[in-house]
Amino acid sequence: MPAPVSAPRPPDTEGAEALHRLVLASLDDDQAVDTISIPLAGKSTIADYMVIASGRSTRQVASMATKLVERIKAETGHVARIEGLPTADWVLIDGGDVIIHLFRPEVRSFYNLERMWAFGDTPAGAASA
Repeated sequence: MPAPVSAPRPPDTEGAEALHRLVLASLDDDQAVDTISIPLAGKSTIADYMVIASGRSTRQVASMATKLVERIKAETGHVARIEGLPTADWVLIDGGDVIIHLFRPEVRSFYNLERMWAFGDTPAGAASA
């Protein structure tokens, strides 16, 4: 007898929102610069949010990324994938429902992901000091 087919799972909006809050709080704690959040739900299937932030140096970018991956694992049990840590000019963290880009300021301005992903909207920002 074939196994029953389960209905598609509804999106875990509460989990995505909790992860999004965790990411923003972690970056704020680590003094990220110019943090913005771009909502992707309904616009892209890759994630519900994209968060972009800068660090003042490669050392700060690497530290923020490492701490964020550890916090995601501790809070959610999910092991986030990370790319770009060895050079730390641009670190990409795939947190599942939230994609995080951490840059050195010069690299961020060169790639200008905010403009590419804004969909004509003004990105919802959470600027850090």
